[in-house]
Parts: sequence; structure tokens; C-alpha cells
Amino acid sequence: MPNSRLVSSTATGRICPKCQIPISACKFKKKRPEPKSQIKPDEIIRIRRELKGRKGKTVTTISGFDLEVKALNLLSKQLKQHCGTGGSDKDGVVIIQGDHREAIKSLLEGQGYTVKLAGG
Repeated sequence: MPNSRLVSSTATGRICPKCQIPISACKFKKKRPEPKSQIKPDEIIRIRRELKGRKGKTVTTISGFDLEVKALNLLSKQLKQHCGTGGSDKDGVVIIQGDHREAIKSLLEGQGYTVKLAGG
């Protein structure tokens, strides 16, 4: 078998097909690109009411922030306390349970953000 090559070893695990050394030490290892945010910050905060994919529950999503993770967590906490409800923040989007668009809009405008009500 002249064309055979080692694919895996019980001692080292998977083997790189290019350099024939373990994948963990391989210099050809594929590097995954950083996931790009789907939301482009343009200095306008968009507030939407959503139902789809949430089993009929209404949520308010706020997107368009150009903040770091800690600052977004603090803002999310402040918004949840202002509305008196739960929520979360994922991938730069703050999710508040229930329809609180007007309350959130007034709070964010008071903090100096440019706010736009988007969607239904």
C-alpha cells in the first residue's frame, strides 16, 4: 500500500493530512473566522417588538449599540429594572420580556441615544 497514510493514532489522536503531525500541534490547522455581528452599529438604536419564534410570547429587542460586553450588560440590567421585567443580552442585542417600547424609548432618549421604533 504505497498510497496509505496515517489518519489517527491512539497515542496522539487525529493527524494532519498535510504535515503528518498531531492536529493539536499542526501549523496548518484551520482557523475559524470570528463570527461577524449581523447588526451594523450606525448610531441609531432600533427598538422592535417580536413574537416570531418565541412561542407567542412578546419581547422587545433593542439593537444597534456600539458598546463593549460589560457596558451592554449594565445597560441591559438598567433597562430590565426600569421596565420591571426580565430579559437578556446576546450578541449585542438586548431582549426585554413584554412590550415596553415606549418606556425604553423614553429612557434611552434621556441618556442621549438616537432611538427609532422599528417593525410592528
